[in-house]
Amino acid sequence: MKNKIKMLALLLCGAFTFYSCDSADQSGNQQAVVAQKEEAATVTAPTFNADSAYKYVEKQVAFGPRVPNSQAHAATGDWIISKLREYGAEVTVQDFQVRAFDGKMLNLRNIIASYNPGTASRVMLAAHWDTRPWADKDENNPDQPIDGANDGASGVGVLLEIARTMHEAAQKPGVGVDLFFFDGEDYGQPDNSKFPSQNDTWCLGSQYWAKNKHVPNYRAQYGILLDMIGAENVRFAREGTSMQYAKNVVDKVWRAGNNIGYSDYFKYTKSPGITDDHYYINEMANIPMIDIIGYSEGNDYFGPYHHRHSDNMDIISRNSLKAVGQTVLHVVYNE
Repeated sequence: MKNKIKMLALLLCGAFTFYSCDSADQSGNQQAVVAQKEEAATVTAPTFNADSAYKYVEKQVAFGPRVPNSQAHAATGDWIISKLREYGAEVTVQDFQVRAFDGKMLNLRNIIASYNPGTASRVMLAAHWDTRPWADKDENNPDQPIDGANDGASGVGVLLEIARTMHEAAQKPGVGVDLFFFDGEDYGQPDNSKFPSQNDTWCLGSQYWAKNKHVPNYRAQYGILLDMIGAENVRFAREGTSMQYAKNVVDKVWRAGNNIGYSDYFKYTKSPGITDDHYYINEMANIPMIDIIGYSEGNDYFGPYHHRHSDNMDIISRNSLKAVGQTVLHVVYNE
């Protein structure tokens, strides 16, 4: 659930036991360990433009809350599709309906943008583009939707800038790249819901895609999910579900971030496993995917603005967008 900690107690028990024995994660010399493992990059990735990514985040927020079945939701989806086509992608749109935990029928769209679609070796990059229908953690107006500048729009903004960058760059990645914009991620059942408790009410778009792939038998080497990555002074821990299913991918991305100058963001600390879109891609589609997601060590795993009205443009940082976007481009270009 995207409240969103789920310890996956039995499933991840072995993984957490392993973490406790991982001396590299526990030591104070993580950067040195990583540097020893890092191979020299053979390709310099193009520059990620944080100002451009910021404008993409701002544009989404300007549409209004992107709640399924709303006008803002429809308009935002149309805009994402148009930008991806402008940036040379082969775009596939999955229109589908899902009945939510509250009985409402949701009209949803997954948007998939493919670059170099004929290449067998592929990498998935993903984010969700819908917003939470309720500020259920906020003391003020908890029944009203949130802006979702960080929770939703930040990941989309980075993916759109990656699309623009790859399209305009003279040198293209050596692998096929698929950008996934999952819908219905944040319509999950609140903790205080009056409805009977149900399973798998979050991440509806990724669940649908895992059962109905846009290309039959689609495979990717791995995937990287971006969620809540744009807040000022955000920190990314090595999240438990990612480590259980795709530790090698976590290692790859964290090495890249540290080696190109973003060690303040990609920290060699652990965080509990959560259920996010990457869980269903791992579990149902059998594609190793990790989650780059902001982590706060306080009382709220996701920070003081999570599912609150304070999740607005005031908390978005160009530096955070840059750290994530440049790191992901570096990883993709060095495959």
